[in-house]
Amino acid sequence: MPRRTNNPRRLIADGRTYLWTLRHSHTVADSGRSCCETLTLYPQPASTGGPLRIVFTEGPGRYVPGGAPLGSGDVGYVRGASLNLHEPGAVRALLDVASARGWQPEGRRVVEIDGWSLLEAAAAARAGATGPAGPEERIRRLR
Repeated sequence: MPRRTNNPRRLIADGRTYLWTLRHSHTVADSGRSCCETLTLYPQPASTGGPLRIVFTEGPGRYVPGGAPLGSGDVGYVRGASLNLHEPGAVRALLDVASARGWQPEGRRVVEIDGWSLLEAAAAARAGATGPAGPEERIRRLR
């Protein structure tokens, strides 16, 4: 049975629980239609911190497809790193990079980060997850 895509998913990272959602949207400008993927993480319980929004907007040399032939949730550089934002491991890697770069879940306000600034480090950490290095080494490489 397929999962309901509108329901938040749960992620536990470093002893803290987050709910996360992924939304695809479109903007229309003079240059045409543009796709955007927004990954939002909500620290739990709800009153303990503000959400983190990681936004990937389509642009030159980048792809943010809405489906076929690439999968839903795929973001990446045409010639480079990519992630599937439906995969919990990819979400965890983006959260780890954002945290290593200063995002604090205890903040009360919504924080929005350009996902492209995190993508390469998160993809490298994700690729390293299958290698011999442990989590401490992957985090050290992110800094």
